Amino acid sequence: MDNTKFEELVTIVRKLRKECPWDKEQTNDSIKAATIEEAYEVVDAIDKNDFNEFKKELGDLLLHIVFHSIMAEEKNKFNINDVIGSIKEKLIKRHPHIFSNVKVNNSDDVKRNWEVIKLKEGRESVLEGIPVNLPSLQKAHRLQEKASKVGFDWEEKEDIWKKVEEELYEMHEAEKEKSKEELEEEIGDVFFALINYVRFIGFNPEVALRKTNKKFINRFNYIEKRLKENGKKIGESNLEEMDFYWNESKKLF
Repeated sequence: MDNTKFEELVTIVRKLRKECPWDKEQTNDSIKAATIEEAYEVVDAIDKNDFNEFKKELGDLLLHIVFHSIMAEEKNKFNINDVIGSIKEKLIKRHPHIFSNVKVNNSDDVKRNWEVIKLKEGRESVLEGIPVNLPSLQKAHRLQEKASKVGFDWEEKEDIWKKVEEELYEMHEAEKEKSKEELEEEIGDVFFALINYVRFIGFNPEVALRKTNKKFINRFNYIEKRLKENGKKIGESNLEEMDFYWNESKKLF
């Protein structure tokens, strides 16, 4: 690693903070949404397997880390060196199988130790540390994942699938009763149970759904393209015609 380049980046951001009208106006709060956006753009680049774009997006995310740290330093809270020192200390403490004499047999042991160590650091619950504003799909997955690391999990995938079927039945029954509140709760239970099943068999539901969303976009865009080729707009078509092109698109996407 070229430390000089990192120091140059910090120097540039400090200069912008002092001299650029826009940068001077920013706060940790004002750019927090943009920070989230940059993280998602990193993920997009990974999904596209575009390493040139990946490199650029990581740079944008690094800029936010430096920018946030400099603004915190101005408030006498911490600086970029404190940020680096904090993560370095955390990595050493939470990897005793590397930096101490703790023995592990596999990655499951590593994850279990990670959660136990966090509890020793003062957390009162294994479930602490999950961001409040994390999207609900990801949050459900993380809650289940954390509970699983300390042994609170199903033993057989068939039992989880039975739970999915049970929740689907309860949702359907709640719909018959016309109780909006109960139906909403049962819908949530269905999602939670299905996410649990997906996690148990080794998949990340967020990644799976993101791929499905991309597939849907590609297929729907194909419908729009084919209609346009025939001189039509999407609102001028009918379901039968759109279904025809949708089925056609399945051969491509």
